[in-house]
Amino acid sequence: MQILHCSGGEMVSIPIGSSGGRSNSFKNGSNNCNEKCVLSSTFAYFLFSFLVLGSIGSLYARLILAANVRGEASLGCQEDNEGSWSIGVFYGDSPFSLKPIEDVNVWRDKSAAWPVANPIVTCASLSNAGFPSNFVADPFLYAQGDILYLFYETKNSITMQGDIGVSRSTDKGATWQQLGIALDEDWHLSYPYVFDYDGNIYMMPEGSQKGDLRLYRAIDFPLKWTLDKILMKRPLVDSFIIPHEGKFWLFGSDHSGIGTQKNGQLEIWYSSSPRGPWKPHKKNPIYNTDKSMGARNGGRPFVYNGNLYRVGQDCGETYGRRVRVFRVEVLTTDEFKEVEVPSGIEESSKGRNAWNGSRNHHLDVQQLSSGEWIAVLDGDRVPSGDANRRFILGFVSVVAVAGLVLLVGMLVGAVRCIVPVSWCPHDMGKRSDAFLGWERSSLLSAKLRLLCSRLNRMSLILRARIRPNTCTGMFVLALTILVAVVLTCGSITYIYGGSGAQEPYPLNGHYSKFTLLAMTYDARLWNLKMYVKHYSRCSSVHEIVVVWNKGKPPKSGDFDSAVPVRIRVEKQNSLNNRFKMDSSIKTRAVLELDDDIMMTCDDIERGFRVWREHPDRIVGFYPRLINGSPLKYRGEKHARKHNGYNMILTGAAFVDSRAAFKRYWSKEVEVGRALVNSYFNCEDVLMNYLYANASSSPVVEYVKPAWAIDTSKFSGVAISRNTQAHYGVRSNCLRKFSDIYGSLTPRKSEFSKRKDGWDV
Repeated sequence: MQILHCSGGEMVSIPIGSSGGRSNSFKNGSNNCNEKCVLSSTFAYFLFSFLVLGSIGSLYARLILAANVRGEASLGCQEDNEGSWSIGVFYGDSPFSLKPIEDVNVWRDKSAAWPVANPIVTCASLSNAGFPSNFVADPFLYAQGDILYLFYETKNSITMQGDIGVSRSTDKGATWQQLGIALDEDWHLSYPYVFDYDGNIYMMPEGSQKGDLRLYRAIDFPLKWTLDKILMKRPLVDSFIIPHEGKFWLFGSDHSGIGTQKNGQLEIWYSSSPRGPWKPHKKNPIYNTDKSMGARNGGRPFVYNGNLYRVGQDCGETYGRRVRVFRVEVLTTDEFKEVEVPSGIEESSKGRNAWNGSRNHHLDVQQLSSGEWIAVLDGDRVPSGDANRRFILGFVSVVAVAGLVLLVGMLVGAVRCIVPVSWCPHDMGKRSDAFLGWERSSLLSAKLRLLCSRLNRMSLILRARIRPNTCTGMFVLALTILVAVVLTCGSITYIYGGSGAQEPYPLNGHYSKFTLLAMTYDARLWNLKMYVKHYSRCSSVHEIVVVWNKGKPPKSGDFDSAVPVRIRVEKQNSLNNRFKMDSSIKTRAVLELDDDIMMTCDDIERGFRVWREHPDRIVGFYPRLINGSPLKYRGEKHARKHNGYNMILTGAAFVDSRAAFKRYWSKEVEVGRALVNSYFNCEDVLMNYLYANASSSPVVEYVKPAWAIDTSKFSGVAISRNTQAHYGVRSNCLRKFSDIYGSLTPRKSEFSKRKDGWDV
């Protein structure tokens, strides 16, 4: 006789003799032992893989992902699939020559915003004022004399519903006080179109979820409103009312109809009063077309040089991709015609690092009593649905990593599929009748046996074809492992990296800008091009100034830059040129950054935030401790060993361009500048001595970068490539400068003094 034994779903014949019972017992014991060994080795393999890939992912997150720990809004500014909308302000001589506030050089000393930069109202603005918000959008201005009111949609972080918020400015839009929530209903509200009529102030927000269009009247402007009238029993979105040639015209979109193109539909109604009754235009729907054509309204219409202009939304690539402006040429009860004109609004080239780098979909432009034009524009750094997209990509990456780990395990023999003996239907071991009945009625064990059998067969085929012991096999294994590592890092980025933007850090509600200054010459041009491409995408960089010391200068157009690049050609090749006074620099903050240093934009933004807290200091990324007798220049390890520093190298540091440059080029520093020229070194050392002489308070502040790469090491053009000789020259500088300007030794600052941990 024979019995059948189950091994991965295959039946194995076993002869039975007088010793069959012993053979069967021995076989079952052997199988149980094999099962335990295989399971333990497989578990160890998966545990090892998890630990290795987890460690790589953790290291990647620490080095690459931006920390962006702001602590600005404890309840609001949660990640939202609708986006991270915020609001900026623009000025111009006409509605078609608008410039962002940072380009008109508005300064505010209280927040060290030199200049103030967009955005001027964000989710953090409201959240910090006690009104938790995920984003703000759809801004409308209302002017009362010199006071500006800003109405907008704010998505409540608790109810996840749109409410109407309001802010007030008394300085022409540079600073905004958050007044609170002007209108809150049980349904979503947005697009708060505010206007005057017959001595009253009205608001017509979108509330399409309610199924109608409502008109509210202010009873205690700007925070108390009452329902005045239901204008129309239709769920209109993004509607406005304007007077034109003796009639009032209502423009809006109704997406509820059958066959309606969402975001591509527009209808018009007319009346003798903004309170109705409203009659439909003869050609309704005016548009029912592609969503990229700008049919959906995108803000307040305006009149310029006698012409009426309508603002529309281009929703082609994503919802709210950009605004488009149309000049209305015919508007009667029977006809409507408009033509598109250039909006004059420049789109940012900084991508997600810019507050409006991905889209903007709402514009309100008005003329002030001074004749100047002011506009508010909303913007977002990510496209619609970005949070869901990143989650899906992250999940798919995790599944792919798991599959690759399984594949590698099968190739090296660490993963085998074993079915327990007790699951085999023909196993002759002792089992209860109840278990036997369950087993016969269950299809699960049969499917698992079949799956294991196929996996084992596939493993054998793969190993036979790839042959891991050969060079080709090892290459395939290495490539598979590399792909798994890349996917691991990708999944970390998608799931934990947020939007991927390296955002700026506001101070007292204001953002600002700085000028990036690099000193270089012709042999380092390849460094400079990489440098400009990278740093021009950092959010707070306003302009890049290249101090060209030697050789044929490049043209500004030779660079791939998201900001203006200005080449300042010097007559003399001198390191003193780094601090030359330059009236063309429009920002007070200047980041002196060598062209061979590469850091993340987040590191730069953190340094800028710290400088704005202490604009009278040198704030940078390379600390040094100057002490001993005689004075000796040493690297960062020496400062770490003694837990302190008294110098920040200005090859990567923020300074006040007004104070620092003036100080450096004063008559009293003439001897120091001459020493810099003679050594062709030490200009940064000299600047530290000048700062120390100017104040008895701390004058240096350290910010630790996540990582920094010296790209000159790959080219051989670094001034300090011979470290020993470089340090020797600097030691001589220290002794001479100490004799002239006094000692730095007692001016020691300690590491790890900041609560945010940026100086550890």
